[in-house]
Amino acid sequence: MENRITIADLLKAKQEHRRIVAVSCYDYTTARLVAQAQVDMILVGDTAAEFVLGHDSTLPVSMDFMVAITAAVRRAAPDAYLVADMPFLSYQAGTADAVRNAGRFLVEAGAQMVKIEATRAYLNTIREVSNAGIPVMAHIGILPQWISTIGRFRAEATTADAAITLVRLAEQMAQAGASALLIEGTAAEVAQAITERSPLLVISCGSGPGCDGQILVAPDILGLSLAQSPKFAKAYADLGARSIEAFRKYGEEIRAGRFPDAEHSYHMKPGQAQRFEELLRTNV
Repeated sequence: MENRITIADLLKAKQEHRRIVAVSCYDYTTARLVAQAQVDMILVGDTAAEFVLGHDSTLPVSMDFMVAITAAVRRAAPDAYLVADMPFLSYQAGTADAVRNAGRFLVEAGAQMVKIEATRAYLNTIREVSNAGIPVMAHIGILPQWISTIGRFRAEATTADAAITLVRLAEQMAQAGASALLIEGTAAEVAQAITERSPLLVISCGSGPGCDGQILVAPDILGLSLAQSPKFAKAYADLGARSIEAFRKYGEEIRAGRFPDAEHSYHMKPGQAQRFEELLRTNV
């Protein structure tokens, strides 16, 4: 744990104008690869509901599931700064539930911070969780857990009045005790202004280049998202097409009898095959 990145390390990076690299991923195998790329932060996002479980929103994912996959990511990436996403209904029912569930991520999964999708209505929730000694990343801008209320997502703070409202909300989150902000799908000018005014670490998710760091989900980075990705996502590989081709070739070799071959099979020790055949003849 002596090499584990801390919030102090990230805030120092902000002060020194070094950009934070963050990735959202959901499983041990991917997290091991992410860790080897030396990213600063991993968020285990509730988008696992979509990318792992196949739902059309983030709403159905459970606390138990999120705790389990967060723990798996921590085992894969022991040194990355680890943030866990508070899923829908894990904090909305009251502050006692919020503190209890947030605490599970730290105690059971090794997370260092929890992320809460936050409007003004949840300032007291941010305050109570923070007062319990649990660092909070307040998620503002586009709020995926509110899809049932807003109907569809659109860019946030694209008018001056909306921009000022979001700037004030960011300030209120800091005053309530938040340790970091994640700004999603917001006009770049506004996200930059928030970052410049805030003492907190500010991570952009589709909110332009002016924040302290950037985050994308691993499937988008790898080109594994078969559905249409959001405008702000960028694929750095086309592993989706390459994966399909690999599976196709695998199927072809099985059907043609080329796999498994001798190289990919186990064999008896030298001299044992003849003995085995003798035993078969005498015992069967």
